[in-house]
Amino acid sequence: MTRLQHRVYELTVGQLAERSGVAVSALHFYESKGLISSRRTAGNQRRFSRDTLRRVSFIKVSQRVGIPLSDIRDALATLPEERTPTVEDWARLSEAWRSDLDARIRQLERLRDDLTDCIGCGCLSINRCALANPYDRLGDEGPGPRRLLENRAAEAAPVAGAAPAAGAAHDEQCGSPCGPEG
Repeated sequence: MTRLQHRVYELTVGQLAERSGVAVSALHFYESKGLISSRRTAGNQRRFSRDTLRRVSFIKVSQRVGIPLSDIRDALATLPEERTPTVEDWARLSEAWRSDLDARIRQLERLRDDLTDCIGCGCLSINRCALANPYDRLGDEGPGPRRLLENRAAEAAPVAGAAPAAGAAHDEQCGSPCGPEG
């Protein structure tokens, strides 16, 4: 890793990538989305202030816990003059995200617990499959592969006398839109 001199106040995109562990293309993407900013030299090269490194770290940590980039951008926009987040800022912002993260954790725990009963497309466990049809919500809409029937109806009206689509017999028995290979 390149050792930056103490008196260097700006980083090139390559230096920022190396120091942050984020690809140059990701830094360009972050900049295009307004998460970070740079100034341009006379030769049109990007220069980032050193505090952008902390901002990129904030973005990485936030993404790692599952915060969408749009929420990260909105959070960073609340900071005065788009400054780098402080410890206090992180505490405030992370507290605001806590309930959403708790809900996602509960959802993932339910998914993990229900996964044991799943065998893929649900053919042998359709009555219990929480992944294909949570709480049998689609059962109230009628018999058959409800998702598949909705998709087919939206794509095109059936032609009278036409042969059923490949996999339709399987889907009718299964009740899950897993396709002909299921």
